[in-house]
Amino acid sequence: MDSKKPYLAAILCQIAFAGMSLLSKAAFASGMNVYIFLFYRQAVGTLFLLPITIFFKRQEIASLSVGVVFKIFMQASLGFTLALNVYGLGVKYTSATLGAAAFNCLPVTTFFFALIFRMEEVKIRKASGMAKVGGIIVCIAGVAVLAFYKGPYMKPFFKHHLFEAHESHVSSPKTWILGCFLLLFACISWGLWFVLQALILKTGSSPLVLTCGQTLSSALQSFVVAIAVERNTFEWQLGWNIRLVSVLYCGTFVICIANFLSSWVIKKKGPVFQAVTTPLNLIFTLIGSQLLLNDGVSLGSAIGAMLLVLSLYSVLWGKRKEMSCSDEETKNHPSVPPQKEVIDHI
Repeated sequence: MDSKKPYLAAILCQIAFAGMSLLSKAAFASGMNVYIFLFYRQAVGTLFLLPITIFFKRQEIASLSVGVVFKIFMQASLGFTLALNVYGLGVKYTSATLGAAAFNCLPVTTFFFALIFRMEEVKIRKASGMAKVGGIIVCIAGVAVLAFYKGPYMKPFFKHHLFEAHESHVSSPKTWILGCFLLLFACISWGLWFVLQALILKTGSSPLVLTCGQTLSSALQSFVVAIAVERNTFEWQLGWNIRLVSVLYCGTFVICIANFLSSWVIKKKGPVFQAVTTPLNLIFTLIGSQLLLNDGVSLGSAIGAMLLVLSLYSVLWGKRKEMSCSDEETKNHPSVPPQKEVIDHI
């Protein structure tokens, strides 16, 4: 049974992330401000994480230097405040399904920045290098298809009024294209954030302290952004509706539980194992969009999503092939140091 726990945890992670895309889209469709949503989400996450972190990591918190605190604050502005706000706008302008599809870009963008920081290498004349480069090219092609081609539209199987929207679910061509590129920008920001986060973890900071510090920092930053954009007190009211459900879900299940499970899976089975389950997020979101949001799917979205999944597996196959060759070389030549792990947090 213990051997099956990582598989179950990985599936639960993707279900949680699919729920995030669906509930976020439902909240935005009800008229909720994206910036206010992010502040409430991060505030709820902080309320849950802060007491736990203080209880278990009190000594580590007290020993944090000013430099490390500053790095955590700046990383929060990149990976949380900027990326999540942009991602929220992207989902608002497109669909929950497209938001889930964008997650398949993360290993590709992370690899790209790892390459820039010389944490990763590409042997272009080998199959592994060709697969990595091909993955990046296919990823770009997938984004282009999502943005510029819609094609025939498949209507949802069920019609209901579970979530009443204040705005139309059908985006105009301009907002759709803008939303696609906002989602791409969010994935680029996360890719850089993953690489920088891996660097700061090597200094000795624990994942719990880092996550809590970034969540707290992002809550403060998001409040400044939200209050600057929206000062109408009516817009800040939640009420007993989908807005409150979305905030509580994302603040607890996603920030606290899903992120913890994701870290646990990576520790047990490695980052590649966690990454290959990413397409499950798209499948669960697609089903949920049909059943809950009355969202249909265009042919362009389906083709673009498949290209993103293909790019994901192309990069991961190249990485796996490269690691396999590196292990063989290490066995044959013990004096050659093994290749260091590159993307610790895909």
